Amino acid sequence: MLWSLLKIIVFVVIVASLTLGAGYLLELGDLVLITVAGREYALTPLTAVFAALILLLAVGLVLRIAGFLVATLRFVNGDETAISRYFNRRGEQKGYQALADGMLALAAGEGRLAIRKAQRAEGYLHRPEITNLIVAQGAEMVGDRALATDTLKELVQDDRTRFVGVRGLMKQKLDAGDTDTALKLAEKALALRPQHEEVQDTLLQLQAQAEDWHGARATLTAKLRAGNLPRDVHKRRDAVLALAHAREALADGKIEEARRDASDANGKSPDLVPAAVMAARMAIDEGKPRFATRIIRKAWDVAPHPDLAAAFAAIEPEETPSERLKRFRVLLARHPGHAETRLLEAELQIAAEEFPKARAALGDLAESQPSARSLTIMAAIERGEGGEDQLVRAWLAKAVTASRGPQWTCSACGHVHGDWQPICGHCDRFDTLSWEEAPQSEAALSGPTQMLPLIVGALENQSGDTEVTNEDISQDGPTDQDAPDADIVDIEPTNGTETADVSARN
Repeated sequence: MLWSLLKIIVFVVIVASLTLGAGYLLELGDLVLITVAGREYALTPLTAVFAALILLLAVGLVLRIAGFLVATLRFVNGDETAISRYFNRRGEQKGYQALADGMLALAAGEGRLAIRKAQRAEGYLHRPEITNLIVAQGAEMVGDRALATDTLKELVQDDRTRFVGVRGLMKQKLDAGDTDTALKLAEKALALRPQHEEVQDTLLQLQAQAEDWHGARATLTAKLRAGNLPRDVHKRRDAVLALAHAREALADGKIEEARRDASDANGKSPDLVPAAVMAARMAIDEGKPRFATRIIRKAWDVAPHPDLAAAFAAIEPEETPSERLKRFRVLLARHPGHAETRLLEAELQIAAEEFPKARAALGDLAESQPSARSLTIMAAIERGEGGEDQLVRAWLAKAVTASRGPQWTCSACGHVHGDWQPICGHCDRFDTLSWEEAPQSEAALSGPTQMLPLIVGALENQSGDTEVTNEDISQDGPTDQDAPDADIVDIEPTNGTETADVSARN
């Protein structure tokens, strides 16, 4: 209301000013002399003003006619839109201004304003390949999925914007959890832009989740050829995919195919422990113990791992503990200070009932790097050497709340897996599992802590010893008073690489 009133007032002021000016010019008695081509023209001041205005209009008209003639010449020379652009020039200016305003609105996070500006720009410009992009992004910004989907489908119809439309629909399906449709859209997007890194990564992740190992390896090769992946990373991930396919082939009874892919995975990434273990076990089944030994030794040289030791033990399953200890010397000689090597030697010595040598092999590992495994080994050594049950119980009490040691842990989400997998079972990320020690939370330790008094009591009932006070336990490990029921299986040396079995049930 106020704005309308203000416009009326301004209009009245302008009309009044023009009227006063015209009256002032009429009252002037002077003449304006203009000489053109030797002739003089006498004009009153008011006539001179009108003549100047007419001259300006004439000049503008001449410029417009000249522009029209230029547009006509361009049309004759093959520019089909020259004349239409000439007549729509002012509209184009408004259209591009609306387009610029829409882009600024997108940058400012104003989705609805961006949609309005883009739709206005489309009315002037008729350029849907540009305006639809802004409409689609604005619709996604404000959560209007129906408008966003319809706009993206329009983009798919145009050759110039087909990739953008397919990629946008792919992202929508991913957000909605429709991975099957997203996989098909990603394949189509990659066919349109084979070197697009984001689409390559998305397709690779989706193919791995769908266990399409052949397709994933092809996508990985495309990333390498496009220069989007270092060669060493390509070899590692290709080995992971080959190992995953080997496991699938083995489960389907395709032994030769599984053997070929496992060998390929091991050759491309010797540090991939599951590949080395699978290749070695398949060589054992094939009756090639020397080849299996060579595979395990090569992987052990990179990094010792308990699965490698288990596979090495499977080469001669009927050997005595002393024979096994002797054969394992080729592994123990490598990385002698490594924690896994020391634990392995201690276990082998216990199996051979060489308890002092087991203690020497373990060294201070139970104190410097305490874990459930090292502390259980110490308990087995104490029991094997005839130590007091109180000391055995103390080591086991520590083992309950100690770290589990290295495990297959996802580097992306921290989830711990019992066995290696190509895909994290928690976050669905590809090739993120590594053998490392996972952090333990206080919540994870609270349950085992409450079980300590019952563990001690169970051992005491089996041994028939006198009661052990809380003060005795606190000297060697933490304790608590409330706990669920628990049972403990006695510790005895075994003939394998493992030394003790401690179990508990609620």
